[in-house]
Amino acid sequence: MTEEKMHIMLCEDDGNLGSLLCEYLQAKGYIVDLLLDGEQGYKAFQKTKYDLCVLDVMMPKKDGFTLAQDIRMMNADTPIVFLTAKNMKEDILTGFKLGADDYLTKPFSMEELLFRIEAIIRRVKGKKAKEVTLYHIGKFTFDTPKQILSIGDKQTRLTTKECELLTLLCSHQNQILERNYALMTIWGENTYFNARSMDVYITKLRKHLKDDPDIQIMNIHGKGYKLVVPEE
Repeated sequence: MTEEKMHIMLCEDDGNLGSLLCEYLQAKGYIVDLLLDGEQGYKAFQKTKYDLCVLDVMMPKKDGFTLAQDIRMMNADTPIVFLTAKNMKEDILTGFKLGADDYLTKPFSMEELLFRIEAIIRRVKGKKAKEVTLYHIGKFTFDTPKQILSIGDKQTRLTTKECELLTLLCSHQNQILERNYALMTIWGENTYFNARSMDVYITKLRKHLKDDPDIQIMNIHGKGYKLVVPEE
């Protein structure tokens, strides 16, 4: 049985760069739709099921951050990679707050983009291949395949990154989850900006878990984090 090709949406307003990236990824076996502005990207996402989106941040009509917000409203699971000429810390953190899976600053090599896309797809496929797993975190139930955190009648749909990080914490509950291990497992590399973005996700997870005061995610100075759950 032939493996189905992955379908990528590429939104890049630089037609020359977009065409080069499109042709390169197609040569590597991907189906790629090239859209030249955020509005085109939004309309395409409404009609097509994409396995991954590559979004330029600075685009006419609708910028990449706004498009990402729209995509997250329609589908919380589709991986997103941002491309930008900016390298401001605030822009990178904004991207991760919106649920980005990765972020490349121009100029970058096409090989690097391919490597990052392949790393994300491996993580997504690996997650889907696992058996249905339910974690019980105090009063919460965490359904990892559905990415839903439940307490009583309240359900919270987690983003892919939130789900991956909480899954790691749950698999190490009441133990130290080493910071570098989490970075390498989820982001594939240990960089300053990825470390900062992980702090953002830890803060978001704490807010999701605040309805059970017996649960906490502790900072372990110089080491990492610990999900503290009452022992049954």
